[in-house]
Amino acid sequence: MAYKTIDDLDLGGKRVFIRVDFNVPLDKETGKEITSDTRIRAAVPTIERALEKGAAVILASHLGRPKGQRNSKMELGPVAVRLAELVGRPVKMASDCVGAKVEADAAAMKAGDVLLLENLRFHAGEEKNDPEFAKQLAALCDVYVNDAFGAAHRAHGSTAGIVGHVTEVAAGLLMQKELKYLAMAVSNPEHPYVAIVGGAKISGKIDVIENFLKVADKVLIGGAMTYTFLKAKGLDVGGSLVEEEKLGLAQETIAAAGDKLMLPTDHVIASAFSAEAETRTCGVDEAVPQGWMGLDIGPDTIAAYEAQIAGAKMIVWNGPMGVFEMDPFAPGTLAVAHGVAASAAVSIVGGGDSEKAIQKAGVGEGISHVSTGGGASLEFLAGKELPGVAALEQRG
Repeated sequence: MAYKTIDDLDLGGKRVFIRVDFNVPLDKETGKEITSDTRIRAAVPTIERALEKGAAVILASHLGRPKGQRNSKMELGPVAVRLAELVGRPVKMASDCVGAKVEADAAAMKAGDVLLLENLRFHAGEEKNDPEFAKQLAALCDVYVNDAFGAAHRAHGSTAGIVGHVTEVAAGLLMQKELKYLAMAVSNPEHPYVAIVGGAKISGKIDVIENFLKVADKVLIGGAMTYTFLKAKGLDVGGSLVEEEKLGLAQETIAAAGDKLMLPTDHVIASAFSAEAETRTCGVDEAVPQGWMGLDIGPDTIAAYEAQIAGAKMIVWNGPMGVFEMDPFAPGTLAVAHGVAASAAVSIVGGGDSEKAIQKAGVGEGISHVSTGGGASLEFLAGKELPGVAALEQRG
């Protein structure tokens, strides 16, 4: 990757604008309590590195989708409080992210100060990558560091536009780590290489599946997307979730994949989408009763997938194997989580649901890298350019 990193720069006495990803879940009722601080913790090493190097640190992030309007339930105040606890020093909360007041706050900063700007998406210019908005952000700082991998697939004012208006730009430690591991998955990966793809729909992941089929030895399919593939093979899937408009694409993928693509051979079906529903385990070639639906992979599939995982040297996993939030349909996802964690392979887990599954299984320490950016990691794995990374590379 042809970009500078935070360790390449002299930050002493400089105001450093760090684009972080503090898009954390907040309590939906109050908008005040953080329900997971994973993304805040992930940014701490870069923040601390900048402080160690004598910088004044300006932090910027979006939160939610306020659509260019101020929204009291998407303010970053709770993040400032939590971050101050994590870094052990005060974090001043700005009233906005651009404007005369914020410029004055930034100009008054000294080495060791930390200022968190208010939600970038309160301004429409952020998502529009408006040049004037980007210039206003750039006016706050001497150095720009992008550590927001989770937003790297967006060409926004704070991820792409700002880069052209700051003298020195670099990647943060989290960005470096994300790109290092994901590059392993697409460039000269170790073999056997096993990709595990789950989740609800083929439509959001077909590009990734196709890319995996080029580089991986096996691609294991789970989750609701299974049923579009199975119906494309002519099997009766009852009331299971199917993307009817993607059946042709699924047929093409199956035909092109050969034995690389592994689909479930058995599954857990239920009479309703409920933890209290009647359930049974059966082969996928058995007709699913009308109104019943598949909600997890079955024991034979688990065993087959575990065998592939155990022999792998590289594993990438994105998406659960079933509705793991409901205990009757969690065994498939949890078995994969335990298998991946126990493997000696380099393991990369991406996507919010997969991360939750790792947490539910209690096996986080066994994973080489858990990505903080579901959408960004999917686009990278699909071979697409990430605008936030491209902007850094263009500056060298």
